[in-house]
Amino acid sequence: MQKNPAQCQFVTALDSIVGKWKPIILYHLLQGKPLRFNELRRLLPAITQRMLTLHLRELEEEELVKRVIYPQIPPKVEYSITEYGMSLSPILEALHQWGSAHVERKQLGKENNEQTETD
Repeated sequence: MQKNPAQCQFVTALDSIVGKWKPIILYHLLQGKPLRFNELRRLLPAITQRMLTLHLRELEEEELVKRVIYPQIPPKVEYSITEYGMSLSPILEALHQWGSAHVERKQLGKENNEQTETD
């Protein structure tokens, strides 16, 4: 029996998309075109190969990302957002907008504090 179903739903949702890189990976895949592993690495230069692999696997397990292997030599693998993953678009866009406003607010607060100290 669940003690707090609302909390459980938040935890379940956040477990699917939270991590240092998952929202950014999803953001890039939401741009529409499938991306190869190395293309994602170039878009996220600070991520390690191991971490990118781990996050892509987790997103694939959650059915948010689709992995397609083309039978050729050398093998070609592409990652794309699933139709289900597309449902995250408004959520990630809202997070992006909030993040932008939050950064601006913090910057203004920092500038106001610096101004107060010089007065």
